[in-house]
Amino acid sequence: MQPEAAGLRKTPLNETFRKAGARLVDFAGWEMPVQFGSVIEEHLAVRTRAGLFDVSHMGEILVDGPAAMPLLQRLTPNDVAKLSVGQAQYTALLTPRATFVDDILIYRRAEDRFLLCVNASNTTKDFRYLREHAGEGVRVEDASAEYAQLALQGPRAAAILSRVAGPEVEEIPGYHFIEKSLRGSQAILSRTGYTGEDGFEIYLAPKEAAGLWSDLMIAGQEAGLAPCGLGARDTLRLEARMPLYGNDIDETVTPFEAGVGFMVHLEKGEFLGAEVLRRQKAEGVARKLVGFELTGRGIPRHGYPLKVRGNEVGQVTSGTFAPYLKKSIGLGYVPAEAARVGEDIEVVIRGGAVPGRIVKTPFYKRPS
Repeated sequence: MQPEAAGLRKTPLNETFRKAGARLVDFAGWEMPVQFGSVIEEHLAVRTRAGLFDVSHMGEILVDGPAAMPLLQRLTPNDVAKLSVGQAQYTALLTPRATFVDDILIYRRAEDRFLLCVNASNTTKDFRYLREHAGEGVRVEDASAEYAQLALQGPRAAAILSRVAGPEVEEIPGYHFIEKSLRGSQAILSRTGYTGEDGFEIYLAPKEAAGLWSDLMIAGQEAGLAPCGLGARDTLRLEARMPLYGNDIDETVTPFEAGVGFMVHLEKGEFLGAEVLRRQKAEGVARKLVGFELTGRGIPRHGYPLKVRGNEVGQVTSGTFAPYLKKSIGLGYVPAEAARVGEDIEVVIRGGAVPGRIVKTPFYKRPS
C-alpha cells in the first residue's frame, strides 16, 4: 500500500483504491488515482467496453430561489432559460472580459433550483464569484460535501448501469438526468461525461460511494468494466477535444478563441462579457485553439513551443500519445490566419522541431 499523503483531501473511495493498489497522486489538492494498471489499457477499455472513474473531487454548488435563473443568465453565455427540468447544459462562468472563470455543467432540478458541477481546483473561487453576484431572492450554497461522484463511461455503460439502477437509465437522453433512490439514498444519474463516449455521471451521498463502486464493478464484470484513473480520463478527453481548465482555457481566453462558441447565445440578451463576444463574432478573433497531430516522432507535452512557418507562435496547451488513435496529438493557440486545417506546424521537443499539421477536431468521435 502507498503511504498516506499528508494534507491532501481524500474522496470516500480512497481506502478502496489503496487496497486495489492504484497509483495515487496529488490532483488539485486531492489524493486521486492516476491509474490502476496501464493508462493505455484503461483508455482502450472505455473506448471499446466501459470504464469506471471516481470524480468525487469535482465541486457542486446549489443555486436556487426565484432569482436563480436571472443570476445564471447574467453570469453564463449559454441560454439557461432553454433548459427543461431534468436537462443539463455545458456552459461557463465568465468575467466581464468574456474570459473563463470556469467551464461548468448546469443541472435544472426544478423551476428555480439548479445544481452546478464545477472543476475541483475552482470550487472555492466559483462559489465566491456566484455569492458576490447574487442578490435578493437567490441562495448559493457550496454543496460539495453532500456528494460523491462516479463516472461510468463507454459503449457498454448503459447496459451495466441498468443492472444496478434499473432499465429506465437506458432511456435517458444525452445531457439529461433523472433523480432516484440508489442504495437507499437519493442520487442524480446524468447522461454526461468527459471522455467522448456514451456514459453517465452519478451524484450520490458520500457514504454510499464505496458500495456503489462495488455494485457497478460486479455488474460490469462480464462486460469487461475496468477501474480507471485520471491518466486515462485526460487522454480520453483530449482525443474528444474536450478542454481542460488551466491548460486549454483560463481567465485569459474567451469561448470563441477556445473553439467552444456553441455555448454562446448572444440572442438571449445581456450577460457578462456579451459586448466582447459580439465584437469577436463580428470581427473575428486574433488567435484560435487548434488541434494538431505530429507527423514526426515525439510526444507533445504541455508548455512545449509551437512554430508555424518557422516562427514561434505559442505553446502546446495539451498533448499526448492518443492510445486509441495511435498517434501523437495536441492542442494549442495559433494566430487566426494560421488556424487552417492542413496547415503545417512544428512542436519543439528537446530542442528539435518535430513536424505536424493542424487537423479537424474532435480527433475522435464515437460511432453513431
